Order: sequence, then C-alpha cells, then structure tokens
Amino acid sequence: MINRRHFVAGAAASALATPALSNTYQLPWKYRPVEVDVNPDLPAGQIHVIKDKFHLYWTLGKGRARRYSVAIGDQGRNYTGVLTIRRKAEWPSWIPTANMVRLEPEIYGPYRRGLPGGHPRNPMGSRALYLYEGDRDTYYRIHGTMQPETIGTAFSSGCVRLTNEHVAELYDMVPVGTKVFLF
Repeated sequence: MINRRHFVAGAAASALATPALSNTYQLPWKYRPVEVDVNPDLPAGQIHVIKDKFHLYWTLGKGRARRYSVAIGDQGRNYTGVLTIRRKAEWPSWIPTANMVRLEPEIYGPYRRGLPGGHPRNPMGSRALYLYEGDRDTYYRIHGTMQPETIGTAFSSGCVRLTNEHVAELYDMVPVGTKVFLF
C-alpha cells in the first residue's frame, strides 16, 4: 500500500534520479507570446513576420495581434514578400534542400535522405506551416524547433522558427489559405 511516506520518498528518489529535468531550457519572459496593439487597419487572420525584430504577429482584428518571438534565417537566407499557407503538418518529416547540402555539406550532407518527424535532430519540430507563392512551394516554412534557445536570433537556413509549444498554439489557429507577410 502506498502511503504519504512512500510517496514523498519515491518523489525524492525520482527527482535525484532525473537531474536533467531541472536543467531544461526556460524561455526568457521577453520571448513569450503576448497580445499587443497593431495597426487597426490590419484584418484578422493574417501573419506578419518582422524579421529584424524577430517577431511574428497573428492578427486578431480591431487593432490587436498575438505576438510570438521567433528565430529566423541567417542573413541572406530569408524570404521577403507575401506567401500563402497551402499545407500544414504535425511532426513533419524533413529533407534538406539540395542547396542546403551544397552550401553546407558537413552539416546537411549526413541528412540528405531526411529525418522522420519527432527525431531529435529534425529541425522542423512539432508543427509546420508550408509557404507557397501561388502554386509553387517555396521550401520556406514556419515551424517549431528542437532548439528553443535560438529564439530571438538569426539561426537557421531561412525558415521562421517558434518554440514547439508556440507553433502548436499558432498551428491550431491558422487555417490553410492564410496570407503571410514577410518584412
């Protein structure tokens, strides 16, 4: 029979046996989602990414938006313009583009055949929003990351990254067909 003493002793032993749990990355408060004022002319249901501020805004209408902090691609690896979300995926698989493998073979070469969704080295994280220009896949994505410590930095091959928790929240709100403005 489990009593209070067994429970306390078991919890203490468990805590000592799993010190890594206490060392998990904590996202700084300044990078947590928040509702903010935006241009009141912006309609609800759009995404606006301000790359130099590392922010993504999901417009709510009436001059309000949900702001997320993001990681973006290194200089020269970003898209600027208006795209459309044409596909969504949970725990997406990933294959580096031929250009990624060509530019950085030591980093991407070992993964040229791809990684399944949920793999710890899969950079897509828990969710992905696939961005298209018309009917053409740009290979540019809004997705999660297995490296939340990169939020607020230029760190990737171009995509817009959110924490897995934040991209899952956004994913649930954003329908296919949503316009994405990248500045």
